[in-house]
Amino acid sequence: MKNLKFKLLSLASVFVLALISTSCVDELSTEPEGTQQTAEELFQDPASYKQFLAKLYAGLATTGQQGPAGSGDVAGIDEGFSQYIRNYWNFQELTTDEAIIAWNDATIKDFHWHTWTASDGFVKATYYRLAFQVTNCNEYLRQTTDEKLDARGITGAIRNEIKIYRAEARFLRAMSYWHIIDLFGGASLETENSSTEFHLPDYANRAELFAFVEQELTDIETDLMAPNSNEQFRVDKAAAWMLKAKLLMNAQVYVGTDRYADALTYINKVITETSYSINPNYRNLFLADNDTNGAQNEFIFAVAFDGLHTKTYGGTTYLTHAPVGGSMTASNFGINGGWAGLRTTSAFVSKFNGMDNDLRKQFYTSGQTLEIANVGTFTDGYAISKWKNVDINGVQGSDAAGDFVDIDFPVFRLADAYLMYVECFVRGAGGSASTAVGYINALRERAYGNTSGNISSLPSDALQFVLDERARELHWEGHRRTDLIRFGKFTGSSYIWPWKGNVPNGAPTPSYRNVFPIPQDAINVNPKLIQNTGY
Repeated sequence: MKNLKFKLLSLASVFVLALISTSCVDELSTEPEGTQQTAEELFQDPASYKQFLAKLYAGLATTGQQGPAGSGDVAGIDEGFSQYIRNYWNFQELTTDEAIIAWNDATIKDFHWHTWTASDGFVKATYYRLAFQVTNCNEYLRQTTDEKLDARGITGAIRNEIKIYRAEARFLRAMSYWHIIDLFGGASLETENSSTEFHLPDYANRAELFAFVEQELTDIETDLMAPNSNEQFRVDKAAAWMLKAKLLMNAQVYVGTDRYADALTYINKVITETSYSINPNYRNLFLADNDTNGAQNEFIFAVAFDGLHTKTYGGTTYLTHAPVGGSMTASNFGINGGWAGLRTTSAFVSKFNGMDNDLRKQFYTSGQTLEIANVGTFTDGYAISKWKNVDINGVQGSDAAGDFVDIDFPVFRLADAYLMYVECFVRGAGGSASTAVGYINALRERAYGNTSGNISSLPSDALQFVLDERARELHWEGHRRTDLIRFGKFTGSSYIWPWKGNVPNGAPTPSYRNVFPIPQDAINVNPKLIQNTGY
């Protein structure tokens, strides 16, 4: 079961020891006796290079050196709040019509209200988590140069393997930089070639980061493994194509240039040059055994979670516990109790009007009201029962206590590529109407279990249809904010949902909130950073 996962946590502290020892010597020009030697000794072992790569993947799942709490990677915030997927999901979902939270944890409600500030602790934690991941990737790349490997006598087949590992590390760094581009616009651009002496990094604007990520994804393609040929939970060429398509799909937002036609090139490669397939049961995608029940054949890239070996209060543990409360039975979700936090709004519920047979419609309504009178009351608003820590037979995940879950988080899956194709076609970037309709119907036949939800052609309001279909298919998977911005419906008055703008029926919000502020603490440390307009 999930062999990669067993390596992640146990190797984390070893890798960070290596990072700390080398960075202390380089940046402070000190010579802690034996520390540098220890790092070099670790890298003398050819097996360590794959093990340290596992730490980079673990950076998307774990939060510190012991988990689930204690010795966290990001200081100044509860460790569970600092987890990569949890942070990204909150930014992408709590700010939209798809999710709202009842808790009074610091400023968490500000996300849905669109009232966050540059001093927000969650904004700071997310910014630093992304930077931490980039820093680890950079250090791995510094430790795997040809010069380093020659000096250590690393030769033979392992050198070819390390070339692949380096490409994967560059992919993970590119993905984090994409998240920075999407969430914050600009930031420092640091690579393995940046100085390890103390310095204040220059600011790179959105266009500069965009160019870097696009070039990186082009450069690493040759060295990545062929689609569907790598170990589970590791990336391949298809993941790079998907990430590049995501970047280009949003180029109009990021850099003011329409790149939909370029995005379609890579979407077609994902769809036609791989063996990924649509799982026949939508709900299997979000179960505890989604690494073995066939769902994995739809996942182009997923973050591995394991109830025994990657314990965290973020990730899919958060997405399973937080939406359970009220009269919901926790054991049905394979957990020991709900956290009574996450629900959805009536605006999202309405996306399923007239679609009662759609299996993607997973609202828990007993004891819940459709409208939200009080954001802090869990039973105000329908709950969503999408994530369940049970397998296809209803058996609970590996953690018998019911605290932590086994559900892997799909970052990219084939269904998304289908919908991206349809959107590119509707926007005039190429493709064919019949293929676009075919992709919609493939997803709807899965959702309905038959052809009753099929369409014969795209409707006249095709863009709105695509946006709504993306919500139905991909809700609570971390796509909604980016989608709404791309369609011009996140801020302003073109789309209003309950409690947007901290008003029960919703209100327009200013366009500068299409990006988050760079944390004021980061600017205080590095005045070269440039704050986003409006903050």
